[in-house]
Amino acid sequence: MPLSVVIITRNEAHIIGNTLQSLQGLTDDIVIVDSGSTDETISICKQFGATVIETGWNGYGPNKNKGIAAAKHDWILNLDADEAIDEELKTYLLALDLNDDIIVYEANFKNFFCGKHIRFGEWSGDKHVRLFNRTKIKWNDAAVHESLLLPAGAQTKLLKGNILHHTSNSIDDHINKTIAYAKLNAEKYFKQNKQASFFKLRLAPPLTFFQHYFLRLGFLDGWEGYFIAKTTAWYTFLKYSYLREMNKKQA
Repeated sequence: MPLSVVIITRNEAHIIGNTLQSLQGLTDDIVIVDSGSTDETISICKQFGATVIETGWNGYGPNKNKGIAAAKHDWILNLDADEAIDEELKTYLLALDLNDDIIVYEANFKNFFCGKHIRFGEWSGDKHVRLFNRTKIKWNDAAVHESLLLPAGAQTKLLKGNILHHTSNSIDDHINKTIAYAKLNAEKYFKQNKQASFFKLRLAPPLTFFQHYFLRLGFLDGWEGYFIAKTTAWYTFLKYSYLREMNKKQA
């Protein structure tokens, strides 16, 4: 049974070609939901025959749902712009019998930082649901850290192969993403009336570093493992700092 691929983008010219190249021969329907790219993202996507929807930014969940609604087929493979598929996963998807719309499929991730495969720490053992039937399943409306709304009785199966996640191509890129996600999560928590307690501001960041660098063996990834653990701890501190600032302004 055919499937559609949905990808949201904004200024992804440095990586989107790699992602689209990995999808060649898999599908006749790639839908790009672009929220204001100013680089060559849109022209690259069109070169690969993708359908491009140019829209504003309404959050990760809402923009992904726009792409799902515009897709040609009911089975949706949802990828981020920096997520390519390997040949094993492509071969498996081509042979997969998609006949039960209550099943969702998750994929193993291989995460890369500045070109290096990260095997330990926070990014190890990463799996996410990426294939589902849109007649039963949609994304929620979360602006960040969106999740799928699964019906009662939904089953999860694991795909063979990997999604190759090229998270950041430079230190600056990773830092900018960290700040952006921290702000988005702070806004999400603020709307949920959450508070930035002393524990969350002062103790959660070092505990986060200890968990990922030591307990999950992030140190085995060298300086990259250290950098990722430190920026994850910093992200934890930042999001609660932004939340505290929002709470003070409201008060």
